[in-house]
Amino acid sequence: MASYAKIDTADRLFFESIAKIAFCNPFSEERALLDTELVGHQVDVFSDRHASEIAQAISSPVARLERKGLASLRKCAPNDRELMQTVFLFECFHQFCPQFDQLISDQLKLGEQSAPVNFASDILFWLNRRGIGATESLRFFSIFYQLRRAFHFIVRGLIGQSPCMNEFRRHLWQNVFTREVRWYERYLWNRMEDFSTLLLGETGTGKGAAAAAIGRSGFIPFDEKHRCFAESFTRSFISLNLSQFPETLIESELFGHCKGAFTGAVEAHEGVLARCSAYGAIFLDEIGDVSIPVQIKLLQVLQERSFCPVGSHEAIRFRGRVIGATNHPLESLQGQKLFREDFFYRLSSDLIEIPPLRRRLQETPAELPELVAHVLTNIIGRKDEQLHGKVEAAILSAVGKNYSWPGNVRELAQAVRRILITGKYEAVAAPRAGSLQDVLVAGIERQNLNADQLLRAYCALLYNKSGNYEEVARRTNLDRRTVKKYVQTQKAS
Repeated sequence: MASYAKIDTADRLFFESIAKIAFCNPFSEERALLDTELVGHQVDVFSDRHASEIAQAISSPVARLERKGLASLRKCAPNDRELMQTVFLFECFHQFCPQFDQLISDQLKLGEQSAPVNFASDILFWLNRRGIGATESLRFFSIFYQLRRAFHFIVRGLIGQSPCMNEFRRHLWQNVFTREVRWYERYLWNRMEDFSTLLLGETGTGKGAAAAAIGRSGFIPFDEKHRCFAESFTRSFISLNLSQFPETLIESELFGHCKGAFTGAVEAHEGVLARCSAYGAIFLDEIGDVSIPVQIKLLQVLQERSFCPVGSHEAIRFRGRVIGATNHPLESLQGQKLFREDFFYRLSSDLIEIPPLRRRLQETPAELPELVAHVLTNIIGRKDEQLHGKVEAAILSAVGKNYSWPGNVRELAQAVRRILITGKYEAVAAPRAGSLQDVLVAGIERQNLNADQLLRAYCALLYNKSGNYEEVARRTNLDRRTVKKYVQTQKAS
């Protein structure tokens, strides 16, 4: 008769609490409370010590089993195996977090070539010693790497501790691993490409950083033969700003084209959809402004997972995940019918709203110096408290504490740069309601507007009411791209 590990009552309660922690969103309040209870004091999830403190807290009970030769699934009673597998995986992950962090750093430096994983043998041996099979060990190893990458990019790419930013992080983590991590681990770890995401947020809020956090956090299998992961996460994320291309070239950039497909197509061109890997994601920024014909073709990509290059009838399989972003409010997308209904619903498996900077600072004013320090460190390459104090003082002197930051984090970053160059920053005053119409009418009455100013102001006025470049183009009999240029120029003036 097999001899199974006998887990005493105290250890069982401890292991059940570990299993509960393991399936918690790391950015949730529940996880913070459970971590505090486990470690015995308040734990900062953003601290470099977090993983080591968790690993140390779990080590003693597992070590007691190990001393008895029972710290293995092979020694666990059948009804204890699921619980203890979770405990052993949780233990292993936190023991190797420093190595995963170093691997992420090495991969960022190395770029598109997949970095060697020097600790692979150690972690696979550890998992085998805990009674986890070879195939499952490789999968769990890959999920460990994915977990640590997601944590890295959500923490390092998104600065700020305001409640709305913490909620934003929780949503991003959920987008990668779903709300129920058990479902992800059992059913969805290699099926997330079917879940598209639409990011909503004002210009400058950080939609690109959010998309990168999702796109660089996909599952990438470990290649045991070559002792590295199958692909570098730096290759797995492709970003395309659709507004930078004329309407005639958007389809070519997305889907590619064959040689001779149109005038000027002197050679074949591979679009971004073809370049996206099976482990990757493509980020389509300003997707709210694409035309209906392009939406129809993208809908086929989302539904059928295939597309045809311009000038070809040969279908190519799309293997990645789609992340879209727009600065149009959700009400405009739906009310002004900027999207076809079927395209909108297929694109938005998950909708994530990115909070504007003014809301973040209203909730937590201390977020401003944190952001200034982050921007400044990125610019000069190191922390400098004295320079940070001077830049922050110059910003507050220029805009005060209640400035609305209409350009959001992007404007703040430019404010820091301008202060470094000129020593000061002149804030953009928020326009009062109706001021654009007043300016337009006054200019016509005074007869001092030139044609460019007149078109800019009129297009911006129509756009403010409709929220739709297509509608403005129809009313003014102008090309949609021209309308967009006029509107954005007017906003910047």
